[in-house]
Amino acid sequence: MKKMSYVKLSIITAVSIALCVVLPMAFHSIPNAGSIILPMHIPVLLCGLICGPFFGLLAGLAGPLLSNLFTGMPPAAFLPQMMIELAVYGLICGLMMKMIRTKKVFVDLYISLIVSIIIGRVVAGIAKALIFAPGNFTMAVWTTSYFVTGWPGIVIQLVLIPAVVFALMKAKLIPERY
Repeated sequence: MKKMSYVKLSIITAVSIALCVVLPMAFHSIPNAGSIILPMHIPVLLCGLICGPFFGLLAGLAGPLLSNLFTGMPPAAFLPQMMIELAVYGLICGLMMKMIRTKKVFVDLYISLIVSIIIGRVVAGIAKALIFAPGNFTMAVWTTSYFVTGWPGIVIQLVLIPAVVFALMKAKLIPERY
């Protein structure tokens, strides 16, 4: 795979961060759509997959922070846990794309996405149980809030993100993986 320049990686990351501000605004006009559709997760996962762990981590930290500063979403009470969850998504996605080499882009993308989604949700649940809501966060609450409620968003991520990556490769905006 041909390497992208630092400038191009920075631009893609900046666009991902900007999408973290814009996408939630489009969906939060619908009640509870943010927690169901998970619009901020998509650009962070994309950034991690395309740009690598450092830039994915940066997008995961800066996206929710700037969104909160510009739009008030996510609310300040949820901001730290969102930053942790999205930072883990971006980091793990990038790391997995560096480590996984099956010679099939489709398989690499799905393994990276699924592993990062699971690890991100586990880390977010642990952080919430130990730091943000100690004693008030049960396994049932974690399963419901991180998997059942967000199921439509997870499906959207698993369908949309690989399609976007393939479209960007086909348009020669990002290099082919193999």
